[in-house]
Amino acid sequence: MRFVKKYSFSLNNNFKEALLHWAQQFDEVVWLDSNQHQQKHSNYKAILAVDAFTAIKTDYFNAFDQLEEYQFKTKDWLFGYLTYDLKNDVEKLQSNNFDVLHFPDLYFFQPKKIFLFSENEVEIQYLHFVDDELDADWQEIIHLSKNPHYFKPECLCEDVGRSKLIKKPESPIKIHLRTSKDSYFKKLSKMLDYIHKGDIYEANFCQEFYSENTSIDPEKTFIHLNEISKTPFATFLKLGIFYTLSASPERYISKTGNTIISQPIKGTAKRHSTKSEDDMLKIQLENDPKERSENIMITDLVRNDLSRFAKKGTVKVEELCKVYSFEQVHQMISTITCEVEEIISPVKIIKETFPMGSMTGAPKISAMKIIEELEDAKRGLYSGAVGYFTPDNDFDFNVIIRSILYNSDEKYVSFSVGGAITAKSIPENEYEECLLKAKAMREVLEN
Repeated sequence: MRFVKKYSFSLNNNFKEALLHWAQQFDEVVWLDSNQHQQKHSNYKAILAVDAFTAIKTDYFNAFDQLEEYQFKTKDWLFGYLTYDLKNDVEKLQSNNFDVLHFPDLYFFQPKKIFLFSENEVEIQYLHFVDDELDADWQEIIHLSKNPHYFKPECLCEDVGRSKLIKKPESPIKIHLRTSKDSYFKKLSKMLDYIHKGDIYEANFCQEFYSENTSIDPEKTFIHLNEISKTPFATFLKLGIFYTLSASPERYISKTGNTIISQPIKGTAKRHSTKSEDDMLKIQLENDPKERSENIMITDLVRNDLSRFAKKGTVKVEELCKVYSFEQVHQMISTITCEVEEIISPVKIIKETFPMGSMTGAPKISAMKIIEELEDAKRGLYSGAVGYFTPDNDFDFNVIIRSILYNSDEKYVSFSVGGAITAKSIPENEYEECLLKAKAMREVLEN
């Protein structure tokens, strides 16, 4: 079904920028970058998929059934996203909060052109009716990477081939809060009331930052965000007018063969420029009873989700509350695995675990109802997932956090942040954690 060509190759930042710039000629683009993080459960260092041959775009009603049919009939690579609001297809829930982004609830496409980067090789896969373009495309990308002045923002030279120049930096953007600080504390107090009454044990409470009547250069914005974050699940997604510029550190779920892996994050601490202070902050996070309890509760929730379809006795916690360090923050991550029968549908696995526990709470359904009541903005793709299916029924999806969402028609820019609320939560600390998580996005947008 696809023409395949392989080259010995090692990625560098200059080539990544050239590749992303070349991709902007297409209406459908997904770029997934591990930023050289050592992920033992990852099959690729980076992936680029462009130019839809077929696609599915729908609201939440029967969305998973439609995706399952599309994935089964296509039997090919599919790239796209799942919004948080697909919860309404899984359970009898609603999403009625404020929304300007208007992302479709589910959007996947079958790309004509795919680039798969491993440690020392790139595998290029083109559908047969465009395979005559492969060599010319690759040479154009190589040329761009060797002549970066053609697409750098400071350059005023002419267009090269089909590629367009990146615009010069624009004026700083004014960011607004959808939820005022006072309102945040009032809502958090109400959530704590629900916890103290025993309705929930934990819930992820989020708030939106936004800018209206704003145009951004998505390519340049993503490059800047990725430069200061360098996370293992970074994503540039372009689907027509819808953009996602993500510096996500979190994997939602993946499947390789019969093995399922989920890696929820719960527990955050800031970094420090001094190594001794930074090490101390990391140790404090490792031993913080509140952060550990948050992580363990969500780990138990994920174990329960996986047990719905796992082979009996195969659900295991591979790592519990392990702290990993990224450019902006330290994060506490647990890794849960299981084995599944070959006959189980990959879409069924996702539906049984969606939305991810780290962005909902426990019990999950009660937490989602309270989240809908108290939050001011519809989450949409925030706390959803971007990823892919392979022709062999494998898949890998991240969690869309630390991400900028953009609707170019509406000229609306949005990013949201949140944290896990438990009985031990101190509202002032939760608010400060939100500001810490928002730091990279604000820096990129506000200069």
